[in-house]
Amino acid sequence: MTTAEWLQLAVVVVLFLASVWLSVAETAFIRMNRVRAMALADEGRRGAAKLATMLGRPEATVNVILLLVLVSQLSSAYLLGILLDGRIGAVGVVIGLVVQLVLFFVVGEVVPKTYAILHTDRAALSTAGVLHAVTNFWPLRVLAGGLITLANIVMPGKGLKEGPFVTEGDLRVMADVAAEEESIELEERELIHSIFEFGDTVVREVMLPRPDMVMIAADATVAEAIRTAIGAGYSRIPAYAESTDDIVGVVNLKDLVLRESQGGSGEPVRSVLRPPVFIPEGKRVAELLREMQTRKFHLAIVVDEHGDTAGLVTMEDVLEEIVGEITDEYDVETRTVERLADGGLRVPGKTPIDDLSEAAGVRFPDDDWETVGGLVFTFLGRVPEPGDAVTSEGFRFTVERMEGQRIMSVLVRPVPEGEAAAPAADATPGS
Repeated sequence: MTTAEWLQLAVVVVLFLASVWLSVAETAFIRMNRVRAMALADEGRRGAAKLATMLGRPEATVNVILLLVLVSQLSSAYLLGILLDGRIGAVGVVIGLVVQLVLFFVVGEVVPKTYAILHTDRAALSTAGVLHAVTNFWPLRVLAGGLITLANIVMPGKGLKEGPFVTEGDLRVMADVAAEEESIELEERELIHSIFEFGDTVVREVMLPRPDMVMIAADATVAEAIRTAIGAGYSRIPAYAESTDDIVGVVNLKDLVLRESQGGSGEPVRSVLRPPVFIPEGKRVAELLREMQTRKFHLAIVVDEHGDTAGLVTMEDVLEEIVGEITDEYDVETRTVERLADGGLRVPGKTPIDDLSEAAGVRFPDDDWETVGGLVFTFLGRVPEPGDAVTSEGFRFTVERMEGQRIMSVLVRPVPEGEAAAPAADATPGS
């Protein structure tokens, strides 16, 4: 072989080794996520900061890697083909193609990519410095950007739109898998899911509805208000003037006790009222929590679209959406879902549909209602009576107990298979 041929062979080997390194870098970079890179940076790992920066816009680095892989593989194949054609002829070209196919698949793809999968952190950190340099090397960046622009012109939809590379659904699945692998506790998994649900929850879903509110007339005496607050177990109670739609303030038990100790037990509650905070029922609880922290209030009156009182919400109600039920020694624990001996369920009418869905293992519809009572009301299209029943998702909802116009208790049982096929078994809203 001549010196030129030896040099050509050396270039082929260098390009092949470069493609192996690029396979490791590509797989490790794609498997790495920005959160993990930032955690490694906090630990002081070398190259982690550059890795986190590149993962801010991963498409830029991936485009350059793909371009370099393509150039290295095509160039090595072309040069080896020319070398073998000159030494052996057409048969040599075929032999070279077969050898390169095996080498590129086994040594250039499978082995390096498997290594990068098994040692993602190590591979990503060790290749981060060079990747950062080539990504910011403007000739490569411009060339890769130009080719992507050309691809977007040809591709329907103009290519990949910018957006989240890790979605909320991905993070939820990560939490589920981590819990299954015991990397995190089940309580931590539930907390992660609660945080995501917290962002989508509105006040209407967590408020205490108006019929359950404990209120005091503004003209009642301080002594009466103290008895009402202690009897209900609340430290803050709304006060109304003419009607419950006319909330004029919130009375704090501490203020009442202080006024009584000063000899004012016979004074009207108006004398110790604090200004009420009104919020719409469609307000997101995440926004409400920030507002409670900023304005320093613990209770808000919820109003509907007509301005009437719909309920009230406390800071405890908001926090329970994240951490779960908060109880103290004065709270009376009420069972939301009671399992019956025959396999059915007994639930209060105010039970959230989501709680029932979780208990029954079936996703019940919740488009126009949020509670079991709301589902029954909507499906019947009238105020129910004890014994009335509707069917949804293969379950029969039977009204067990009423209190005035409120549904207090509902029995939920699976519909027997023979009845499930009957047209009457499938109720629709308003039927």
